[in-house]
Amino acid sequence: MTIDKQDGPYEVVRNPDVTRRLTLLWDPPEPKTRGRRATLTREDVVAAAVALADEGGLDALSMRRVASALNVGAMSLYTYVPGRTELIDLMIDRVYAEMDLPGAGTQWRPALAQYAREHWTLYQRHPWILQTNMWRAPLAPHVLDAQEAGLRTLVDAGPTERQVVEILGVVDNFVQGQARTVIAEDREKESTGLDNDAYWTSMSSFWVDFFDVERFPTMTRIWNAGAFDEPQGTFESSLERLLDSIELTIERARAGS
Repeated sequence: MTIDKQDGPYEVVRNPDVTRRLTLLWDPPEPKTRGRRATLTREDVVAAAVALADEGGLDALSMRRVASALNVGAMSLYTYVPGRTELIDLMIDRVYAEMDLPGAGTQWRPALAQYAREHWTLYQRHPWILQTNMWRAPLAPHVLDAQEAGLRTLVDAGPTERQVVEILGVVDNFVQGQARTVIAEDREKESTGLDNDAYWTSMSSFWVDFFDVERFPTMTRIWNAGAFDEPQGTFESSLERLLDSIELTIERARAGS
């Protein structure tokens, strides 16, 4: 089965490197051990790489370090994975398989909330994913399973197909942004020993010594109203606000159909 585009033929570009990456994800060849009995599996290599990245991020990931974790020579890894790029593809696909995605037939709001929460949990468990370019996520089976589940939650809810893509993009960007902020805050707290409140307390002299109420009148007005004293919204509360906005979009789309 092929995908047809309304605006004409779909141009196909092939090159050996891309074909090798995609084949490893979708139809991986058996490792060539040259007659020797394999001591590892490709899954062993990917699992070791995920463990390294979970501990130290992608900066800690190299073929040599993965080999060391498995007590094998670095060159032996190339029997299973051609290189670091392909290894990261496989790592992402492996961890995406951990998600409990919403099934078909679920109402759009709880389904979309589940989709968002599962991604949130995934990023907290494997923060190194957010070190990759999410706009160029690998075309891997479980990555596409997640996208399919997200699109499926909305496609029959009322929006047009273009609106479905736009809404899901907003949700993805929201979850990734929230996750990056929390991960960065956790790292700052770990490295400095100061939580968020303690950090801002340490900067309190700024408001007396440098802040200019005439230059920032809006900020001053909001400060005087006590609005900045409110705690930052949690992921759950922010998600509910986002879903409320999406619901309005869907209602307008249904009214216009």
